[in-house]
Order: sequence, then structure tokens, then C-alpha cells
Amino acid sequence: MTGRDGLPDRGGPRELNLSLDKPIYTISVASEILETHPRTLMMYENMGLVVPQRTSTNRRRFSQRDVQKLQTIQNLTRNHGVNLNGVRYVLQLLKLLHENGVQPPEGLRDIDVSQLHV
Repeated sequence: MTGRDGLPDRGGPRELNLSLDKPIYTISVASEILETHPRTLMMYENMGLVVPQRTSTNRRRFSQRDVQKLQTIQNLTRNHGVNLNGVRYVLQLLKLLHENGVQPPEGLRDIDVSQLHV
């Protein structure tokens, strides 16, 4: 089979169809993406704000959805002044509003919870 250029088609770049829930990031990579200390991610995990999957050797693996949720937590704490206990409730309320088709308050419209598990 030949490609558009007349050369044999070697498959070319494939579309990556990664699930948002596929556990792909180690804690060090996730903390680098989020520009935070790995201990911070462990604290969020201890509080139940995020629950990364574990490998057979008990190492944490964060999914893209986990990273999105962590970015949302950072947004709430850094930009909106919400403490970590409040984050849990704000996320639950925003998710409930989203599921019922209700607009969030104007100050929180920059937070997208549509892809998050809360």
C-alpha cells in the first residue's frame, strides 16, 4: 500500500487514543508537570482529593484526569483563595451544577469540572 507521496505506507504517525484514566505519570513526572513538590501530591492523596492508581509494586501512577484535577485544585487554592477542605466542597458543587446544566457563579466560570471525577 502506498501513501499520498507514492512511497510505501509504513503506518506513519498513529493517533494516540489514550484514555484520560490510563495511569501513565509517576509522582515525579506529575509533580514536574504541576510545578509542585511530590510531597504536596502525597498530601492531596492523604486528604482523598486525588487517588492515583498503584502498580503491582505499589508505586503511584497518575492519569491525565488526575493531573487535570490537580491543576483545578491548584487553581482553586492559588487563584481563588480556597483552602484544601473547601476545595472538596467547591468541586462537588461545581460538578453538581454542571450535571444539572446550571452556570457556576461568575467568579468560578474558569474552572472546568466536566472531565473530572469528584
